[in-house]
Amino acid sequence: MTDPSTSTAPLLKPCFAGCLQFDVKTGAIDANINAVEKGLDRLSLQYPGIVVLPELWATGFAYDRLDEMAGKTPEILNRLQKLAGQYRVVIAGSLPEAVDCEEGRHFYNTLSITDQTGVLGTYRKQYLFAPMHEDRYFSAGDSPAAAATPIGRVASLVCFDLRFPELVRNQARDGAGLLVISAQWPAARRDHWQTLVRARAIENQLFVLACNRCGTTGDTEFGGNSMIVAPDGTVLSSAGDGVEEPSVRIDPGLLGQVRSRFTSVGKTPHSFYDSTKVIEEEALGEKLSRSQGIGRTIVFTNGCFDILHTGHVTYLEQARKKGDCLVVGLNSDASIKSIKGPDRPINSEESRARILAALGCVDFVVLFDEDTPHRLITTLMPDVLVKGADWEIENIVGAKEVLAAGGRVETIAFVENHSTTSLIEKIRE
Repeated sequence: MTDPSTSTAPLLKPCFAGCLQFDVKTGAIDANINAVEKGLDRLSLQYPGIVVLPELWATGFAYDRLDEMAGKTPEILNRLQKLAGQYRVVIAGSLPEAVDCEEGRHFYNTLSITDQTGVLGTYRKQYLFAPMHEDRYFSAGDSPAAAATPIGRVASLVCFDLRFPELVRNQARDGAGLLVISAQWPAARRDHWQTLVRARAIENQLFVLACNRCGTTGDTEFGGNSMIVAPDGTVLSSAGDGVEEPSVRIDPGLLGQVRSRFTSVGKTPHSFYDSTKVIEEEALGEKLSRSQGIGRTIVFTNGCFDILHTGHVTYLEQARKKGDCLVVGLNSDASIKSIKGPDRPINSEESRARILAALGCVDFVVLFDEDTPHRLITTLMPDVLVKGADWEIENIVGAKEVLAAGGRVETIAFVENHSTTSLIEKIRE
């Protein structure tokens, strides 16, 4: 077993770390940048250093001007790059990001890690906070990853993401020795903030720089209490509820010492049998009822999946992103023979179900014998029904019932030039 304290490739370099806790003024970009400049002056960090800013530090939640604010982000990042060079630090904080795609313009709450060379890495907020209407204006990010910086790999979170420990764990396993958190966390839940920041440090055995906003917007008072926490959970420096700049010198040797005693980060056993995802309809109904009872969004799709290929996998992965739990209705052997003839399926239902269950994006697989999954859909009543884009919504089996129950029906384009039929023809040739 490798001893983290004696590794030839340390996770983190010695550095100075600080948080700029200030009152973010909604839509007042110049005033907010001025607050950052004054805070950097007061910090007087030594090289190398890293500084964390609050969530949406330059713009605030200016929903009515979001397009305008996001349009200024490249200019803001250029100014931040110059400040990083002037003060010889890495600076992390979130800003609104606009992205144009086929579906239209999407906005993300994106944390950027910047130094004098430019943006080193970005992290889009994964979980949007509905009570502040974030989900109405922003899109959720995906693929969170640690960023390479001059002081080592740095993990990121934005505000509400703090409540979801798996986001940090995956980045810690990617070699991050330090976590930055950019937040506008309310004073009403200040104790949650303090507890969760320390928990993320302890469970991942890394340093945490958590910068929260102070001040008030409307009826909401923000909690401040920015914190710098050691890998063993010790609070190295913290702020109160006003404008402050907590800072500390980080000694990476402490990280090595904590992980050398025991490590909770590197252990990644596969504790479950994927075959248990293949489930009978009655048992599945009970599990989905419990899942919906705690607010999980159930997604359903179906197919034969006779010879699994990249088109199938891409489709299922996109379907899973439509909610919190993906159920795949799988045509039984008898059902496929009825639809496609006596020569199909190529693979048995047991084999097809077992392979689907091994996919990380699939939560449950349930077999059905009918030609269509109509009975299964109306019995399970998923929150989201997904089918290929070659189907018109009004022709999708079960769509009428799901929509009538308040659910959604969505279509996903297939990957071109990939189909089970063409694979079979190629094999025969």
